Amino acid sequence: MITKNTIHHAIQAVGVRNNCVCIHSSLKSFGSQIDGGAEAIISAFIDDKCTVMVPSFDDDCEIYPPKHLRPKQNATSDFTYFENKRYGTKVFTVDSNDITTEDMGILPYTLVNMANRKRGNNPLNSMSAIGDYANELVNDQSAIDVWAPFRKLCDLNGYVLLIGVHLHRATIIHYAEQMAGRVPFVRWANNQDGIPSICNTGGCSHGFENFTRLLTPIEKSITVGNSLWRCFPAKEMVDICVKTIQDDPNITRCQNPNCGRCNDAILGGPVC
Repeated sequence: MITKNTIHHAIQAVGVRNNCVCIHSSLKSFGSQIDGGAEAIISAFIDDKCTVMVPSFDDDCEIYPPKHLRPKQNATSDFTYFENKRYGTKVFTVDSNDITTEDMGILPYTLVNMANRKRGNNPLNSMSAIGDYANELVNDQSAIDVWAPFRKLCDLNGYVLLIGVHLHRATIIHYAEQMAGRVPFVRWANNQDGIPSICNTGGCSHGFENFTRLLTPIEKSITVGNSLWRCFPAKEMVDICVKTIQDDPNITRCQNPNCGRCNDAILGGPVC
């Protein structure tokens, strides 16, 4: 049984008490029952004066790309991906609790449904947070400024914590790609007036584990049950990834040589 006290000990061990922390997680990784579930984990961080941020993406808001809003070099040469998308009527709001739980996980789902949480205003790749600095973290996120929460996380000297997941889940590396000069990919969602509009998002992340050796010097880790926790200071993490991407653009490439998202990202991303 993983108890709240176990979580408190882990929080102290990785050094994130009294700080903002972006968590990517798999509760299955613990290999044991968690007393109180995801809510108890979040509560432990809050008790330790942390502000917790999580990805809260909602794939159901994505719509079929309008022809006049399709830039080149946007990893969309094969439009079969969009065959199941429609010109839907769904309009995202920051008050919505909708989330793609199967991809995001139980902890983000739980946080989004908690009272007093705050949610960023990107229809597809929103970030949500709870705690003293929640509003400050996500308030500037928009359809265009998709990675604003990570800019603020770095400004606040926060952390990225991987709970039982690999670096391909570390969304902050997409922010590093942007800081290295890449343009975020364009996808499409309805704006607040229900009009199909551009929405910036991330690309392929399956090559992000290539940064492991470079990030090891700044990593703190602990095993909780069967779950490996890997913690990184956000600003240092971004600085290392930015320099590496600029020196070796192929560092982000996944194992599929035909991956359109990797290929177009390495070329610099969308071109209007």
